[in-house]
Formats: sequence, C-alpha cells, structure tokens
Amino acid sequence: MLRAPVMSSVASRKAAAPAVAARVGCRRVGAMRVFAFQKSAGNMQDKAALQERIQKSKELLDAESAMMCYQCEQTKGGSGCTDIGVCGKTPEVAGLQDLLIYSVKGLGSLAHIARNSPAKIEDAAVNTFINGAIFSTLTNVNFADDRFLEFVTDCRRLHAQLAAKMAAAGVAVPASETAHQPWFGSMPHPLAWNSDASVPLAGVGDMLDAANKTGIKERQQVLGETLAGLQELLMYGLKGLCAYAHHAEALGHTDARVYADVQAQLHFLCSPAAADLGAVLDACFSAGATNFRVMEMLSNAHSDTFGHPVPTPVTLNPVPGKAILVTGHDMHDLHMLLEQTAGKGINVYTHGEMLPAHGYPGLKKYPHLVGHFGGAWYRQKIDFAAFPGAVAVTTNCVLDPLTAYKNNIFTINETGLSGVPHIRADAKGHKDFTPIINRALQLPGFTTESIAKMEKKKDVTVGFGHKSVLSVAPQVIEAIQDKRLEHIFLVGGCDGSEPQRKYYSKLYQFMPTNTMVLTLGCGKFRIFDQDFGTLPGTDLPRLLDMGQCNDAYSALVVATELAKVFKTDVNSLPLSLDLSWFEQKAVAVLLTLLHLGVRNIRLGPRLPAFLTPEAVGVLVDKFNLIPANVADPAADMKMMMECK
Repeated sequence: MLRAPVMSSVASRKAAAPAVAARVGCRRVGAMRVFAFQKSAGNMQDKAALQERIQKSKELLDAESAMMCYQCEQTKGGSGCTDIGVCGKTPEVAGLQDLLIYSVKGLGSLAHIARNSPAKIEDAAVNTFINGAIFSTLTNVNFADDRFLEFVTDCRRLHAQLAAKMAAAGVAVPASETAHQPWFGSMPHPLAWNSDASVPLAGVGDMLDAANKTGIKERQQVLGETLAGLQELLMYGLKGLCAYAHHAEALGHTDARVYADVQAQLHFLCSPAAADLGAVLDACFSAGATNFRVMEMLSNAHSDTFGHPVPTPVTLNPVPGKAILVTGHDMHDLHMLLEQTAGKGINVYTHGEMLPAHGYPGLKKYPHLVGHFGGAWYRQKIDFAAFPGAVAVTTNCVLDPLTAYKNNIFTINETGLSGVPHIRADAKGHKDFTPIINRALQLPGFTTESIAKMEKKKDVTVGFGHKSVLSVAPQVIEAIQDKRLEHIFLVGGCDGSEPQRKYYSKLYQFMPTNTMVLTLGCGKFRIFDQDFGTLPGTDLPRLLDMGQCNDAYSALVVATELAKVFKTDVNSLPLSLDLSWFEQKAVAVLLTLLHLGVRNIRLGPRLPAFLTPEAVGVLVDKFNLIPANVADPAADMKMMMECK
C-alpha cells in the first residue's frame, strides 16, 4: 500500500531534499519554479491560447449547435465538438450519453441516500450498473444509439427497483434532496426525473427531446465556464475510475468503499454544494484518492488472477495461421477467448493496450497467444483493415469501422458500434465467443506468402510491473548514488493522431544515456520499439514498459519506495513526469497524482478544453502543472534534467 511520503510536511521535504539533490547534482529552486514558469514567454503563449479557446467556447454557447462535447483532448479546435464528434460520435449519441449521465446522477443520489439511511440499503445490481453505464460514455467506447436507449431505460428501472426497496424499509427521500438546482435548467432534479412515471420515454424521439436539455451548455450558462468545467473535471475523473473499477469487478475484485465514493460524488454533483468552486476542487482530489484505491484493486485483480508480470519479449511479427486480434484493455476477456480458442488452430494477437498481457504468466502460458499486431488505438483503421482475421473489441478505444473490416469486428462489454455484432455476457458473466471464432475460421489468416511481404520488426519487452522493478531496486539505488543514473522519466499515458504528439517520439532523442524511462499506456507506442540499450555500467534496461494506463499505480509504488530509501518524497527524487492525455482514464490518473501532491507534471499535447485559464491557474499555483512544450522537446528535456 502506498503511504504518506508524497504528502509529507513542508518541513520534512525541505530537510530531505538536499540529500537526494546532492546525490544526483540536481538544482532545486523551490517555489521560485512556479513564478518563473508563470512569467515565461512560453506560458504567456499558453495563456493566450487558452483565452482564445475560451472565447471560442463562449461563441459556441451563443450559437445554435447540434451538440457540445469537450471531454477529450482531440475536441474540435481545442474548444468543443458541435456538429459531430472528432471521434465520429453523432449528435444523437452525444445527447443520449448526456441523458444517461444525468439519469445516473439521479440513481447514484438515490443509492447514496439508501446506503446512508438507518436501514443501510445496498443494491449490488445498482452498484455494478452505475459503474458500467458511466464507463460506456468514455471517449471511443460506444457509438450505438440503441445501446444508450437500453442504458437509460435500465437506469430508470433500477431506480424504481431501489426506490421500492427503500419504501418497503420505510425509508423516504427527503423533499430537500429533490430540490431543483439551477444548472439543470428546464430539467428537474435527476432524482425527480428518474422517479416520474409520467415522463414519456416511448422511443428514441422522447429520449432525444430530454437529452437536448441535459448537456454542458445548460450548466455553462448558469455556473459560468470555470465552475461548469471543474464539475466536468470531476465527472470525467469518475468516468475513468469507474472504467477501472468495472475491469476489476469482471475479475471478482470489488470494494464497497469505491461504490460508496462514486455514488457520494454523483449525489454531490446534484446538490447545492456543487455550486462552490472550492468544494468542487476538493471533490476532484477526493475522486483522485478513490482512483488510487481502484488502480491498486485492479493491479491486485490482474496479479491475483494471472500472476505478477515478468519481463517478456514479444514478437511484432505474425506467424502463419488463422487469427484473432484482441484490442482494448480487458484481460479477463482475453483469458476467456484463449480458453475458448485452445486447440482450434487459431492464433491470438494483442493490439493496443493489450500488449502488456504477454507479461502475465497466466496469459503467456497459452501457446496460441503468439504476438502483438499494430500500434496505438488511433491506427486501428489501418491495423484492422490489414489484419486477415477477426477483431474482438473489449473496451475503448474503438472507432466507427471501415467497410473493409466491418464484417470482421465484434464488440464486447460496454463497447458498441452501430451495425456490428455484440457479444453479451450471460447471468453468470460467461461470454460465448463462438461468433468471433467462426469468423476467424472463415477468414484467410496469415499465410507464408503474406508474411514474406511484410517488414520484419524487432521484438519488444513488456512486464516491468512494480514487483519486477523493485526486485532490482538495489541496483537502481546504487546507480543513483554513484551518478551512473542521473534522472528517471515517466513518459506515457494516452496516444493520439495529432501532429503535436510527435513531441513524445522526439523527446527520447534528447535524453542522456545515463537516464532511464518508465512508460505505460498507449503512449508507449511512441517509443516502445526504440533501442534504448542498457544503463552504462549496469545490465539494467533503460526503457521499462510498466503496462497499461492503470499501471500508473505501479509507477507510483516504485517512486514511493525509492523516496523511502532516500528519506524524502517523490517530488524530491530525480524523477520527471511528462504525460500525454487523451480521454477520461487519463483524467482519473491526473487527479490521483494531484491528490498525492505530485508536482511539476508536464501535460500535453494541449491542456483540457474544459479547464478555463482561471482553473488552469489554480492548478499551476498549487501543483506547478506545466503544459508540454510540444514545439521544443529539447527545451523541455533541458528543464527536466535541471529538475525544473
């Protein structure tokens, strides 16, 4: 369990920092770093860009638009998608997602009231549904409008079911709980809307009428850009942690505190307290604390089920035979598919953030898990079109498919694509992957001839979880002490298609050879196949792939254990975090880092559209959050090496 060194007192930090600084020759300038950053020309340009972005957002408020969505990094113009999502999300799907979140806020509020009543009422189906429904609204998870009709209908059904349980126990919802909050506009409190049997929801038309009144624009007009954006920061953080919690639950790992925390936050967002900026910020950091527990729970779920990851070479070259490609994040689904394909003459490949699966003993033991195919999620239209087998989508990120492979792709869990077959779990959680297997057998797979035409690629190595890294901690510590290891970088997170993300590809070119790089998430694909070699004078590899985005937990464990050895905190280590973000899981990880007091985080390729200059200023003042200098990675590297 991660402990307190990150949150140690100012006095203890001041006392401890010189010890590590002396070992690594690191120049520290304390609070002056913040002011220097604020006055820098680069920061003034960032502020100007933020002001321009917020002006565009205000113009969007005044204009009639089909939708308003700015939850991901690629949002149009850095301000918001108003006609169709850059991701391909239609206005109808965007509206239904808004309506689902609105309805889930009501169900979460009711669950919070029930749990805290004298009867202490819990409903397992409600707990699971809330996390799954919120997960379904992440970027690039679900584009199927019919699935969201189901979600909203199920939400109201579960609301009625829980309300009936409460009534039977003599628990009433106080009238004050359903008092209208101005930021819901013409819609009632979500508790009241969910409970109103007179609300007509006969079909998609009725739902879209309601959906048009539940988007961000209503809240922006009442609360202003800054507060509305911070409420969204909280909601997006909840989306990320609910996704992680849902993965863990699939492996049988749950935590009653997580359900309670999520539902308490949903209740908070429906309460008068959510009109207070300070209270919303506190709630964001509280969500970060919850996400830390969730990432630990998911890490334990993976290691308890499949064993701790071990360093493992993975081939990027296909082999002859029928083939299935598994993309997303869900190790449980991969395991079930490996079981069901055993002995059928089908080779299974990972894609995107499924690459770390090869490091788990309980998954790598399957001989037909033969390698990895393709790159990060955003390349999937190229990768899936080139793959001569079936494709199984377990979680985000998925894009609207090309005709070239639409008949070969299948969605699972909360994912959804219009016109694409969906695999559902039965009442016991089992999934029958026969349709995917049959499609793989129908398709040609890889042949000796097709492989001969492909460029030969070198292997990559995965499996550097915190257990593996800490097993060589004495060597790392010794290397820091004698200055063979001058600095450690955590470079990773989400990847995307924007040209500015080449910054992360170029950054490593400026890293001195006496440095190490920890990477995770799909951001690894910017550097995962580069030859970093070993740390001079040691046999330690300079590049360590720690796993999926949720394995930020492992990185924090490693950093904290190093801090304990040097009797300091994480902020005083020779460690720099240069993180790329794209969607809401990354938001949850960021809130966790901020909750833990981690400072000087570089975030790119651009800052979130939902954070105004005022909100960004608060984070800069408190945590010295730094926008990545995507135009000049060499300058960023220089600053990080100077520990600025």
